[in-house]
Amino acid sequence: WVPDQIESRAVREYLEALDEHPELRRRQKSVSLTDPMAQWTAAKGPATFSYSTNYVIDIENNIILDVEASPSARSLEVKTTQTMIERIEKTHGLKPRRLMGDTAYGAAENLNYLVNEKGIEPHIPVWDKTIRSDGTLSASDFQWNEDADEYHCPTGKTLRRHHRNFKVPRKGITKADTIIYRSSKADCDICRLKQQCCPNTPNRKIARSIYENARDVARAINQSPAYEHSFHERKKVEMVFAHMKRNLKMERLRLRGLKSANDEFILTAIAQNLRRLARIFSSPPALTG
Repeated sequence: WVPDQIESRAVREYLEALDEHPELRRRQKSVSLTDPMAQWTAAKGPATFSYSTNYVIDIENNIILDVEASPSARSLEVKTTQTMIERIEKTHGLKPRRLMGDTAYGAAENLNYLVNEKGIEPHIPVWDKTIRSDGTLSASDFQWNEDADEYHCPTGKTLRRHHRNFKVPRKGITKADTIIYRSSKADCDICRLKQQCCPNTPNRKIARSIYENARDVARAINQSPAYEHSFHERKKVEMVFAHMKRNLKMERLRLRGLKSANDEFILTAIAQNLRRLARIFSSPPALTG
């Protein structure tokens, strides 16, 4: 990049954002020298630098209540949920009873925010990597004991976070906001289910999220008839994004930088709302005999 006095606005905004938001300091495969805040992604086709737009929509009327742009990275998109919910509550005095979204919004931290902080029902698929596809036992095959803070395997053996006492208590929370529960190697060596449980490791371990209670709430909702209804209603939301791309031709941004991208997305949402409101409030033509 060029010296400070002739840096582009997009580069200046990016460097300022790095100081304000440490989560943006992440490794990237490619960085644009003209718009470094844009994320290099191939999620929607050939790899390109792009931004994502995030909407909060009143599903009953299909009106967009808030918009927030973000680089096209799942961890950054999820954080926009909290920003928009707080802003809607402050600006309009509205708080949703339930929130629908795809799996990208089913991250543990986001579910914890919805369930424990805001009291909102998350009608969202849980982002879960504990389900195994190789035929071995998944974490769901183990029984959780909240009072004892331990898991029980199908044969009745325990998995604990610590197998000895420490003079200085340890929380054992990893950087990924999980707690690792491990079985005893002696128990696994003589277990009849070892080849079905942990064939390639000396003992079994389970990573439990510190937000697992919120994930359990979301899982319970996912099995209810209300979730099936929400799943079909999500099609209305997807139609809004399809309308933005196909009808309004919002396939390419004209300006650089996250702030400019946010402005373009807001103007697009305004146009969509005006079209929707025109349909709602326009009176049908009078019938003539």
